[in-house]
Amino acid sequence: MTNITKISPLGADFIQIAEAKHHDVFAILGRHKTDKVSTITLYLPYAESVTLGSKGPAFERIPDSDFFQYQTSKNDIPEHYQLAITDKEGNDSLNYDPYDFGTILPEFDQHLFSSGNHWNIYKKLGSHLHTEDSIKGVYFAVWAPNAQRVSVVGDFNCWDGRCSPMRSLGSSGIWEIFIPQLNEGCCYKFEILNIQTEEVMVKTDPYGQQFEFRPQTASIVVDETKYQWQDRRWMDRRKNHDWMQEAMSVYEVHLGSWRRDEQGNFMSYQQLAIELVDYVKEMGFTHIELLPITEHPLDMSWGYQTTGYFAPTSRHGTADDFRYFVDICHQNNIGIILDWVPAHFPKDAFALAKFDGTALYEHQDPRKGEHRDWGTLIYNYSRNEVKNFLLASANFWLEEYHLDGLRVDAVASMLYLDYSREDGDWVPNMYGGNENLEAIDFMRQMNSITHEQHPGTVVIAEESTSWPQVTRPTWTGGLGFSMKWNMGWMHDMLSYMQQDPVHRMHHHDHLTFGMLYAFSENFVLPFSHDEVVHGKGSMLNKMPGDDWQRFANLRLLYTFMFTYPGKKLLFMGCEFGQGTEWNFNQALDWYVLDYPSHNGLKTQIKDLNKLYTSHRALYQHDFEHEGFEWIDCNDVSHSIISYRRKTAKEELIVILNFTPIPRDNYRIGVPAEGNYTEIFNSDSSYYDGSNSGNGSVWSEPTAWMNLPHSISVTLPPLAGIVLKL
Repeated sequence: MTNITKISPLGADFIQIAEAKHHDVFAILGRHKTDKVSTITLYLPYAESVTLGSKGPAFERIPDSDFFQYQTSKNDIPEHYQLAITDKEGNDSLNYDPYDFGTILPEFDQHLFSSGNHWNIYKKLGSHLHTEDSIKGVYFAVWAPNAQRVSVVGDFNCWDGRCSPMRSLGSSGIWEIFIPQLNEGCCYKFEILNIQTEEVMVKTDPYGQQFEFRPQTASIVVDETKYQWQDRRWMDRRKNHDWMQEAMSVYEVHLGSWRRDEQGNFMSYQQLAIELVDYVKEMGFTHIELLPITEHPLDMSWGYQTTGYFAPTSRHGTADDFRYFVDICHQNNIGIILDWVPAHFPKDAFALAKFDGTALYEHQDPRKGEHRDWGTLIYNYSRNEVKNFLLASANFWLEEYHLDGLRVDAVASMLYLDYSREDGDWVPNMYGGNENLEAIDFMRQMNSITHEQHPGTVVIAEESTSWPQVTRPTWTGGLGFSMKWNMGWMHDMLSYMQQDPVHRMHHHDHLTFGMLYAFSENFVLPFSHDEVVHGKGSMLNKMPGDDWQRFANLRLLYTFMFTYPGKKLLFMGCEFGQGTEWNFNQALDWYVLDYPSHNGLKTQIKDLNKLYTSHRALYQHDFEHEGFEWIDCNDVSHSIISYRRKTAKEELIVILNFTPIPRDNYRIGVPAEGNYTEIFNSDSSYYDGSNSGNGSVWSEPTAWMNLPHSISVTLPPLAGIVLKL
C-alpha cells in the first residue's frame, strides 16, 4: 500500500479507511456538500486515474495515496454520477459510485428483525438483485453488531476488504451496501473487523441462497424471482387437504448416494427429477424426505452440519435446478419434506461460528453453547435475531421452494439443557430445571408460523423422549408439531425381530406395548438412515435365520409397519434389502435386484404402498383409536397377533405369524358374517415367498375372541396376511 501518512489535515479518517478500520466510510466517501462546494471523495486502491463520467473532468489523486477527489461549486454533478476508471493495468470501466446512494433497508424491517418477527428477512439480508433510482445492481446486507467494519469482498473487487466497506445501520447491527452494475453469478463473502480485538474474519453469507461447489465456500448472487413454477394445481390442493386423514408413505433419500452417474459423480437435480421421481412414482410412495440438502462443507456429515440455511447444496446444481426438481415432484403428485437442522451448526471458521468475532449465533458459555458429542455449536434461542434467522429459514423453504414439510432434526437435544451432558456441565433454567425454555418458545413459534403461513404443510419432530404433547397445539400447552417419529415402536420392533423366533414368545410385549401410547401423539413409523449406519447393519442383516428366513422376516416386519397405525417412512435401499450398511460415499447396491429375493422384496414394498394408499381403513384414523382394534394380542405361545383396521365404511383383518411354522386351520374372530378375501400375503411367490395362504374364506357362526363370527385360515410361515370382507 502507498504511504498515506502525509495526508493532512484529513489524515485520521483517511488512514482508517485505507487500513480498512473506519466504522462509517459513507461519512467520508461519496458526495458531500459544504458551503456551496460539492466534493466527491473516492478510495480506489487499484485505480490509476478517474474522471467524472466518460468525458468529464478528472479527479485529483491525493498525493501518495489511493484517494481521489473532485470539487466543484457548479451544479454539474448528476443525481447519480458515473466514474470512468482506468486501473493500474490499463483496463477501463464505467461505474456508478456505491457511496452516492442513501440508506436502503427501511427502519420498519430493521425493527421487525431486531424484535425477532421478520419471517421474510431473507428477502432483505444477504444479496439481492436490486434497482435503485432506475440503476440496476446488487444489494448486500448482513447482521454483525460487534463489527468495527464490514466489507463485501468478491470476484468483482479482487477480494479486497478496502474496496467495498458497508454502511452501519446503527443499533440494528445490520450493515448494507448497494453496488451498481453487478449481476447474478458473482461470488462474494463478507470481511468483518471485530470492534474489540481487531481480528479480521472472512465469512460466507448466512442468508446466501447459493454457494460454490465444495470445497470452495463463497456465496453466489442469484435471481430468486426468475423460476416459473408449474405446480399451481398441487399448491392449491395442498391448502385445503387434511393430511391427518390421508395416506403418507415417505421414501427417505440421501441424494448423494441414491444413485451416481456413469462417472461416479453426483446426479444433478435435473437428472433426479427424472430418475428419482420415476422410481418413487413406480414404487407408490407419496412423499420424498431429503436428508439435509441445505449447503454443507463435509460430505460425511450427510448434510447435518449445515452452513447454508437458505441454499440447496451446489453438489447437484443451482438453486433453480432444485426448484425444478420440486416442481416435477409436485407435477407427479409427490410431496417433498426437507430434513432441517435448527439444533446446532458446525464450527467451520468461514461460516456462523463467532461470526463477528463474538459468540453471535451461539452461546458464549460452552455449557450451553456446545454439543460435546457432535463437536458443534448450539444456537442462542434467547437472542431475537438468531431466532429470527431460524424462523425465516423454515419459512423460506416452504415459501420459496414450495416444500411440503420439514422434519426437524434432534429435537430432544433442543428440549433439554442437560442433553448428553455430565453433572456440572450444564446450566439450569431460571426455575432450576433442565428444560430449555427459550428453545421451547422457538419451536412453538416456528410451528405456529409455518402452519399459519403455509396451510397443508407439516413439521415433523425427530424426538425420542417422553416429552408430553409434542404434536398437540400450542394453545393447549403442546409444542405444535404436526407429527413425531415413533422411536419407541421402532426400537421395540427391531429388538423383537432380531430375536430367534423360538425365543420371541418371551418378548411378545414388544409387539403390543406400542398400542398403549399409539394415539398419544401423531406418530410416524420410521425405519430411517440412523438404523443402517455406524455398525448397526442393514435392515436385512438385522433379521435372524438363513437367507430365506431373513427375507421372510423383513417382509413380515414391513407388513406390520404398513398395517399398523401411523404414517410410514422407509430409508432408501431398505425397500429392496440392501445387504451392506449404507455408505454415503457411493451409490446403493442396485445390482442385487438381479436376485429374486431382493427383487421380490422390492415388489412387496410396491404392493404394500398400493395396499396402504388404496384402503382408507389403513390410514384415515392413523391418529385415532377408532381405526384400530385388537382381535387377539395374547397368543404368546405361537407369536401371532391379529387386529382390525377400520373406518365406518371399510374393515380389514390383519394376521401376523412371527414364527417359521405354518399354521393350518388357525381360527380368529371376525365382526360380521360373509366371505373374507385375502388381499395381501407377504409369503406370496411374487415376493419370493413359499406361496402358502388363502383365497377366500367363508365365516362361520361360531363366536370367537369376543366377536360374533370366526374364520379358519392358513397362516404362512414368518408372514402376514390381510383379509377384507
